[in-house]
Amino acid sequence: MPGPRIAALVTITAIVGLGTLSSVVNDSYLDTSNPLLTALPHPLHATHYFADKKNPLNVYFIKRIWGWTTVAFLSLFFTSPPGTRRLQRLAQYAVATAVWLVFTSWFFGPAVLERLIVSTGGECVVSLPNGAVVSVPNEFCYTRSPITTGALASLLPSVLILPEDEFHIRPRLRRGHDVSGHIFLLTMSILFLVDQLRTSLASSSPDRQRADKRWPPYHKYAVTFTAFVVLLSLFATYTTSVYFHTPIEKLTGYLLGVAGFVVTQIPTLRAEPEIVPATRRNLASPPGGAATSRRD
Repeated sequence: MPGPRIAALVTITAIVGLGTLSSVVNDSYLDTSNPLLTALPHPLHATHYFADKKNPLNVYFIKRIWGWTTVAFLSLFFTSPPGTRRLQRLAQYAVATAVWLVFTSWFFGPAVLERLIVSTGGECVVSLPNGAVVSVPNEFCYTRSPITTGALASLLPSVLILPEDEFHIRPRLRRGHDVSGHIFLLTMSILFLVDQLRTSLASSSPDRQRADKRWPPYHKYAVTFTAFVVLLSLFATYTTSVYFHTPIEKLTGYLLGVAGFVVTQIPTLRAEPEIVPATRRNLASPPGGAATSRRD
């Protein structure tokens, strides 16, 4: 029987694969790298609930997935049996958080995903209220600085007729290879949390009889909450696969998510002493306890 991590990987692979296939067959995905499309609602938003970017799953869960992951991990860790609160688990979380930051927020300047978009032909653009799309220096996207009417007029004084109303618009990187950041984070989050659940499930094994290996009173609630986050993440992975990003962008997001999880395993490479189940200890010991010397 496959372990939890393998089962989770197979499940994610199937969901991303089937969701992507469905998006191609039904032409339901949105090319998020096209600035003329991303400024508009999804073509299916009126008839498909999860195609609407403003649906609660996307706004309150997917866009905050690492926050949910953090709460789930901390609840598991601090309610787990004392013998399982190892520093390597905290190190795994720290590495996973670093991977998240490097890919989505900062990597000695722009994040890795932003660098990838630019290196594949992307540029920083602003979608104006009148529907026009104009390019601005990439630094505006790297710093996530909003563009105002005055700033845009100074950048493009003789090329563009600007709307009369004052506006503040955040520019976006478009036209390059826009890796699905949601698939990336959801994949890494699911695998990371399942790996942490594996520790809890192992500590409740009937072979382990030590008192410090039994679940404390509140740990079962933490396990239930974490399992809920994992299941909802799997569903979110499916909706993202069906409605957003091109197939290749979802594939690269999935592969980077798996790679990110692999990096979180680095703190576990140091071998730990094997915990011998009570049944094996009993079989290894001779009846009556330790052997005694024979007296003449």
